[in-house]
Amino acid sequence: MLPLALVLFGLLLVGVPIGISLAGSAAVMVLFDDFLTFGTLFEAFFIFISKYTLIAIPFFIYAGFLMEKTGLVRGLFNLADALIGWVPGGFAYATLIAAVLFGAISGSSTAMAAAMSVIAYPEMIKRGYPTWMAAGVIASAGGIALLIPPSITLILFGVITEISIVDLFFAGVFPGIMLAISDAVIIVFVSIFIVKLPAGTFELRQCWTAFVEAVPALLMPVIILGGLYGGLFTPTEAGAAAACYALGYGVIFKGKPFIAELMGVTRRAMNLTAVVFFLLGCVGIFQFFLANMGWPQEIAAWAGTLGLSKHAFLFALMGTLLALSMWLTGVAILVLTVPIYFPVALSLGVDPVHLGILTALCIEIGSVIPPVGLNLFAVSGVTGLPVTQVIRGSFPFCISDTVVLVIVLLFPMLALWLPSMLVTSYF
Repeated sequence: MLPLALVLFGLLLVGVPIGISLAGSAAVMVLFDDFLTFGTLFEAFFIFISKYTLIAIPFFIYAGFLMEKTGLVRGLFNLADALIGWVPGGFAYATLIAAVLFGAISGSSTAMAAAMSVIAYPEMIKRGYPTWMAAGVIASAGGIALLIPPSITLILFGVITEISIVDLFFAGVFPGIMLAISDAVIIVFVSIFIVKLPAGTFELRQCWTAFVEAVPALLMPVIILGGLYGGLFTPTEAGAAAACYALGYGVIFKGKPFIAELMGVTRRAMNLTAVVFFLLGCVGIFQFFLANMGWPQEIAAWAGTLGLSKHAFLFALMGTLLALSMWLTGVAILVLTVPIYFPVALSLGVDPVHLGILTALCIEIGSVIPPVGLNLFAVSGVTGLPVTQVIRGSFPFCISDTVVLVIVLLFPMLALWLPSMLVTSYF
């Protein structure tokens, strides 16, 4: 195993992309194994990405891009603003609510942060929010999409580990709500004691108008989550329904301007999908090689000799994932580490669904940890603010999110209660 690790980390250190490093290290080791061929590795690549469940990923990516282009995201945000934007710091709360609603549609943290940067940031500045606070709220709110179903991160974890994606979706609901509440607490503190933002006025007519405008956007999470939890859809079919709904809405209500921009939106979705699927195919190669050599079982047996308790292992693992998030993106962390630590966790009695939620929480926190946090750069790129200002604003939320991580780690039923209510699991 040492030669494989040396080749892998050597490739990563010289800047080779994570996918090529995973596949390349396995390819190098083929030279030393008489029973493996390069053709076998190609088969492993295509077998892994041919899984039916993975089709959900391009559907949800496409649905998220379409919602941004059709203005459905702005409708969600305007409704949240009308409901709560009048209290001190209310516009920041509205951003959180919109993040939860949009997260229930797209499942993409970076897409959420970029969309809210366009919609929410200019208005927050007009209302007297400091630039660092506005940027920090948006960057942190984007991470909620990683927990609120349907989450692309949870889909990837489910595919890699072959556990129920619907169970993972259910398990992400309460932790996602806890993230929103913890962020709201930070906003209350900053708004009242540090920035001292003034209160606005509540207008019932404005709430009704915003609700009517947001009805088309609100119907999408109802269709997706209702179909999933009602047993009508598999995750893949839910993704297809979301994409078809957003596409139909754009064609019918936005007409020619939307159709003219449709090719560009489709191209962006295809580019992101290609990157994700290439990484997954390389994970398939790496997983096949590890399984063929029997190393997961050896690592699990070795971990058992250390005498670690389940909680000690989880705390060590979460610390490692958070440290890795300083240098790797969330997808890279998933594809690089899950095949290695998952069998070890199972051998120690860790519930696989609970482990998936903890992993997603770490990746959510990692999205605002420098120097690689993608949400930091998404907000910085759209708003034109220096990354240091975005980091300053997101730091308090990073601390509150870490508290949520510890609570969910110590009390697994916060994640496992809803999945336990399922009568039937769908993979």
